[in-house]
Amino acid sequence: MLHPRIQEVTERVIERSKETRQAYLERIAHAKKQTRVRAGLGCGNIAHVMAACSSDDKARLKADEQPNLAIINAYNDMLSAHVPYKDYPEIIKSLATKFDATAQVAGGVPAMCDGVTQGRDGMELSLFSRDVIAMSTAVSLSHDVFDGVFCLGVCDKIVPGLLIGALSFGHLPTYFLPAGPMQSGIPNKEKARVRQKFAQGLVSREELLEAESASYHSAGTCTFYGTANSNQMLMEIMGLHLPGSSFINPYTELRDGLTGHAVETMLKQLIETKDANCLADVVSEKTIMNGLVGLLSTGGSTNHAIHLVAIAKAAGVILTWKDMADLSEVVPLLTRIYPNGSADVNHFQAAGGMGFLMKQLLSKGYLHNDVKTIVGDGLEAYTTEPMLDKDSSVIMTNSTGPSKVKWVACPEKSHDEEVLRPIDNPFSKQGGLQLLTGNLGKAVIKVSAVAESHQVVSAPAKVFSSQGELQEAYSRGELNTDFIAVIKEQGPKAKGMPELHKLTPVMATLQDQGYKVAIVTDGRMSGASGKVPAAIHLAPEAVEGGVIAKIHEGDLVTLDAPAGVLKVHVSDEELAKRELQLSQPSQTYGTGRELFAGFRNIVSSADLGASAFGLE
Repeated sequence: MLHPRIQEVTERVIERSKETRQAYLERIAHAKKQTRVRAGLGCGNIAHVMAACSSDDKARLKADEQPNLAIINAYNDMLSAHVPYKDYPEIIKSLATKFDATAQVAGGVPAMCDGVTQGRDGMELSLFSRDVIAMSTAVSLSHDVFDGVFCLGVCDKIVPGLLIGALSFGHLPTYFLPAGPMQSGIPNKEKARVRQKFAQGLVSREELLEAESASYHSAGTCTFYGTANSNQMLMEIMGLHLPGSSFINPYTELRDGLTGHAVETMLKQLIETKDANCLADVVSEKTIMNGLVGLLSTGGSTNHAIHLVAIAKAAGVILTWKDMADLSEVVPLLTRIYPNGSADVNHFQAAGGMGFLMKQLLSKGYLHNDVKTIVGDGLEAYTTEPMLDKDSSVIMTNSTGPSKVKWVACPEKSHDEEVLRPIDNPFSKQGGLQLLTGNLGKAVIKVSAVAESHQVVSAPAKVFSSQGELQEAYSRGELNTDFIAVIKEQGPKAKGMPELHKLTPVMATLQDQGYKVAIVTDGRMSGASGKVPAAIHLAPEAVEGGVIAKIHEGDLVTLDAPAGVLKVHVSDEELAKRELQLSQPSQTYGTGRELFAGFRNIVSSADLGASAFGLE
């Protein structure tokens, strides 16, 4: 039996999306009718497609009898999570040859690292990069010569961008291939401690760098539960990864076996069984609900309050923050992964991982089971976990490669209930995200990492136009008091809605010293931020006349997460007077604003904020 609230929210999303979803599916149905697109190409067109191919691949493409697979690759060797993808194209091509099929790198997409650009001008390009990636993905697939798609990407904006772009070609079966997290380094709690000490001037830059390097130390995703690993959870719970494949470390036999198995599975679906589910059928209203439940039950990144809405919209589904908030009231929090706890994703995997999590959610009706996935119908396969096949006790396997993989039942009990809990003993009866409303507008807050004693703050405002200004005020000793930091002019139209992760060490230090502090901003916080209450993604943003632009130093502001309230204690009459006094934004804009001057003219909080979230 489906949980009544899940049913209620799903039904209203389906009803709200009826016209847009139907229009999307009609486009996909039209594309599906063109089953063999290459057969319709002119000789000049097909000659371009195969010009640089081997003679064998040219013969296969000419015959047009076997699949040609598209590879969209986000590889670069600066971004640790994407370094393993260097070898994936050759693996895919080699396996395709065994099936007398072909595979081509259809295109590459940019993959920037928010960890590198934190506090720099480059962060102003971060959110915009998602839309560049989406466009790049669509451009790559626009040649209409492919029968299936492999998306190679892991991190923050890259996975949402790949999925948004691929949904434009939703008639094609599409798999996401994870690369896996790096092995655990120093505990994340220790890393955070050193960061706070550095913010206080108590440790040197050399000591800080040593701690950071001991945390981020090899190929693979960073091990905390930020946006990158939230992406991996989403792709699995939405049925776009092989079951249990999200958090297997790179360069291991099992990781390589899973990659090979994914390629062979798609090829067999296309050639032998003819039962490959296309992307548009996998990503439905119910799939989106499952992704949202997964996000809430794990305390995932607040960035997905933006990304899930955009992904849904690309599939013709209209999702709002209200939907998220209503589900968060009933979805239990089942994990404690840093920043919501001391464990990392490797500990989560060892405790039972995605198989245990999904089995628990299914058992009480929190997930829709009547969905399609890349491995078939329903989510039962996703309550299992993969391992190397060294015996005959196989639940499901089609692998014929050198590293065979089998799936066995996931653990019946969590191996560590400090990290992963059963549905009957959650860390919290409510999920990790909360919608805040009031005279400031609407914002979201991640409460899964915020102690209950810090979830209500009512204090005078200290107003800043950048996180640098706040850091400078801290250095001058001006923040040793209760206050709410109002960081304005950080929205999508102002400067691309950068993450403001540099605020975390300073604000966390002040909180640890006993001060009541919080953050209110029209920008974003990192997916790794947590312990300090932060009302983020505030819409409308300052440069569009949002009330945040009218807050004065010393105004009393209340952030009440349990009650869902965000307001400034200033009368409507006074706010109206301040409207006339608003000056031009004080922000000195950096690289992002210059590079995206043209794009900025057509984007606003109505696109990345209010309207997209149903807040108009």
